[in-house]
Amino acid sequence: MWETIRRWFDPRELRSVGTTPDYRFSLANERTFLAWLRTGLAFIAGGLAAAQFLPPLPLAHLREVIAVALLLLGGAVAVRAVDHWARTERAIRLGEELPASRFPAVLALAVAVGALLLVVAVLARAIG
Repeated sequence: MWETIRRWFDPRELRSVGTTPDYRFSLANERTFLAWLRTGLAFIAGGLAAAQFLPPLPLAHLREVIAVALLLLGGAVAVRAVDHWARTERAIRLGEELPASRFPAVLALAVAVGALLLVVAVLARAIG
């Protein structure tokens, strides 16, 4: 694990393997990384907005739970983004198959479950 984290911060290590790829592939990998970072920042902004602007919900501390969940999700997306970028860049340099990831599916399910819980909370507030 520490070896992986060290690779994130040492570009020389990443460039020491394989051959220099077509820059278009590296730049596409970087654009994907930046898109993931934007997603993480959106989750963090949503968490801050939930903490500041969401009215009290029928369940005690539900607002805080939503805010913390969004903030943690934003942090997880950012960390996952850099890990995926490094693994993909290494695979491109080595001419290997790109790494597969379950993270987009897990993230989509987390967003769907979160949206469903928010619908339930809004309906509970409207009815009760």
